[in-house]
Amino acid sequence: MKKTILLSAACLALVFVLSSTQAEEKAKKVTTVKCVVAGKEIKIADAKVAKYRDASVYVCCDKCKAALEKDSSKFATKANHQLFLTSQATQTKCPISGRDLDSTKTVEISGVSVAFCCGNCQGKADKAKGDDQLAIAFEDKAFDKGFKVNKKTEE
Repeated sequence: MKKTILLSAACLALVFVLSSTQAEEKAKKVTTVKCVVAGKEIKIADAKVAKYRDASVYVCCDKCKAALEKDSSKFATKANHQLFLTSQATQTKCPISGRDLDSTKTVEISGVSVAFCCGNCQGKADKAKGDDQLAIAFEDKAFDKGFKVNKKTEE
């Protein structure tokens, strides 16, 4: 009888842990981003969508959408960051060297964890601040070395 009660309690605990983990994963889904042009916080549900790298970048208004579509190079670093933040891009290599990643060598950059290949690359990213840090991981050259845009599946 005690074994049955203990087994039942263990099963319930496991179900609770699994459902809590699933709830946490759903809670991690990004619902707000910064407009890559104006820099203001916006809800994705209310955002205008601009096409960039065969993916969607979220901006606050039609004026920002037009600016991004006219010359995306001005906003590329922030747009690349947003692609990774919204899980439209996946990290595949070190953005500095292009080498394989070491999952223990990470730096938090503007709300996302970016992995590097070694302590030297990690150190470069860790020492940089603000826009310089963002550029180390997400400027076009770094993004092309270390990330790939996920292919969209047909709905």
